[in-house]
Amino acid sequence: MKKIIIGIILLMVALGLPLTSHAIGLEVALGGWSQKPQGDIGYKPVTPDDSLDLERDLKYDTEFRLTGRVKIDMPMLVPNIYLMGTQCEFDGTGQKNVNFKFGEETFSANVDFYSKVKLNHYDIALYYGIPLLKTATVSTINVDLGLNVRIFDFKAEVRQDSTGIEESKSLTVPIPMAYVGLQFTPIEKIAIEMEGRGISYSGNSLISLIGRIKFKPMGPFFLAGGYRYDKIKIDEDDVDADVKFHGPFAEIGMEF
Repeated sequence: MKKIIIGIILLMVALGLPLTSHAIGLEVALGGWSQKPQGDIGYKPVTPDDSLDLERDLKYDTEFRLTGRVKIDMPMLVPNIYLMGTQCEFDGTGQKNVNFKFGEETFSANVDFYSKVKLNHYDIALYYGIPLLKTATVSTINVDLGLNVRIFDFKAEVRQDSTGIEESKSLTVPIPMAYVGLQFTPIEKIAIEMEGRGISYSGNSLISLIGRIKFKPMGPFFLAGGYRYDKIKIDEDDVDADVKFHGPFAEIGMEF
């Protein structure tokens, strides 16, 4: 995951820097997100006992994970591009006071089990700014609207060493979403930004909200911090998850 994000950013910088004189803007950022997990997950659940609570049953705690993003402002009628990668992984040793099923296996009550859940995801958005709004507000306010595809790289595994039982499930799911972004720049060195991505369909729903304050100390460099909230409810390929991750994040980046 880290290699993928860093590789994307370095590639886009290499490709983008020579193009800035041709009205193409580039923003790259690398940071970390403190993710607090909540909710439950199941694989082929039959009864409510088969849903595993991330905090109570799996004993997951807040984790600091890597994020990276690239924004490319294209000229004329070509849609702008927004790429983002987010690492989201948890593991721990938990226990339940009842037997539970995960996939085709039944795990024993009151016996420790190890689990790992990976929900890494990659966003690809195409968007346009509202015409003339930035010009009318003297580059103070800008609003972007577009479409986003979030690709989930999901894997969950449960292993109970004392009984020799283990089960796992991998899944790749692309989910189309609406995208909206707001940038407010009251002074040259400070920007306040908000991003929203979301969709709801067939009992599935996904909401991703980001609030960011950006400080530009010198040249193209900036420091940023904010808060991110993701809520995911999916029922795909026998995986039933209703989870959310939220917490503060920090970034360092460059704008050209």
